[in-house]
Amino acid sequence: MAGGGTRNWRLVRADTDAVPPSARRFMARARQRRMQAARPWLITAAVLVVAGGLVWLVYGTSVLGVRQVEVVGTEVLSADQVRQAAAVPDLLPLARVDKDEVGARVRGLAPVDRVVISRSWPSTLVIEVVERTPVAAVPARDQFLLIDDEGMPYRVVAEQPRGLPLARLATPAPGDSNTGSALTVLSSLSDELREQLVAVSVPSPVEIRLELRKGRVVIWGDDTKSDEKSKVATALLAQKGDEINVSAPSVVTIR
Repeated sequence: MAGGGTRNWRLVRADTDAVPPSARRFMARARQRRMQAARPWLITAAVLVVAGGLVWLVYGTSVLGVRQVEVVGTEVLSADQVRQAAAVPDLLPLARVDKDEVGARVRGLAPVDRVVISRSWPSTLVIEVVERTPVAAVPARDQFLLIDDEGMPYRVVAEQPRGLPLARLATPAPGDSNTGSALTVLSSLSDELREQLVAVSVPSPVEIRLELRKGRVVIWGDDTKSDEKSKVATALLAQKGDEINVSAPSVVTIR
């Protein structure tokens, strides 16, 4: 039995040793070629696995989730009011935050004019707010409604802000014709007129009048030729008279 075992081993050795060196080199080169041919596929598979893992990490887990909502640019609003309006869930993957939707919710706050949403990796959402700037205060009972240069009423205050003229309007709104006329006139005023202006009164688009200091009045008429009317009224401020009528700027009257 021992001899038989030795013979079998020798036969195997003989079979292996019987392969010529050239054949072994050929087989080695064949294996190498197969490995080289498979290498791009292996690399591609590895890249896909890594990329898939990264995508899952960024979009599918809270590792890079929202941990802070930073609010900048607010004066009237508080940061908490903006965060509440933004309604961004904690730990929501930062990459999955819909900036348009968040911006639309924040713009729903009346004092907000514009908003910019950006991501600050790894875990902060930045909300930059530009608030509306008041151009006039509309008396409303015992309070004042602030409007911006688009006629948008956005804030109620108890007192008239210092340096802000009154706009006597029944229904201030961006689409209101009286509001539009008031804004046109206000934007055309010279520094001298603006300095003396107390209020612009617009009961109708053709009955605009400026109330100045010391009880003086400028009859404006409608909002056409407002730049010309402003120049004429400014030139006549030094003249005596409580009422300056520039509704027809080429033929003015003072009384």
